[in-house]
Amino acid sequence: MFPRSPSAFAARLLAGGLLLAPVAALAAAAPPAPVPAKNWVLPLFTAKDGFRSMTLRGSEVRPVGSARIEVTDLNITVFSGDAASHVETILLSPAAVFLPKEKRATGEKSVRLIRDDIEVTGEGWTYDHEAKKVSLARHVRVVFSAQLNDILK
Repeated sequence: MFPRSPSAFAARLLAGGLLLAPVAALAAAAPPAPVPAKNWVLPLFTAKDGFRSMTLRGSEVRPVGSARIEVTDLNITVFSGDAASHVETILLSPAAVFLPKEKRATGEKSVRLIRDDIEVTGEGWTYDHEAKKVSLARHVRVVFSAQLNDILK
């Protein structure tokens, strides 16, 4: 027999565990992990003229929240930002985090920065695209390809 009032019916279902099982299962279930994207490419352009300023690539990316992207095999190509679209710098890292709103990439693992006149490697790095600045914390190695006149004077 069923109780006549809806509240008594709900109380009886709760007491019998009929409503607790689905609620407990929903509460215990973790939200699904974001599916990683494979062979990801993100081109960025200058705000004023719409020229290519940077292209990010990764063999796999996974969003972490709304403001952070974890990237495997990061490749950042920085362009001149004008009609010539000349490649200025390439950054390569096996693992990094990209913050799209800040246009900043960072990583604890190794990074390799390549330009026509210099090559830099290191670990514990940050690249700030707005400031055009790379910071390295450890195991830094710099190789100049340009002529350094009067460096010891």
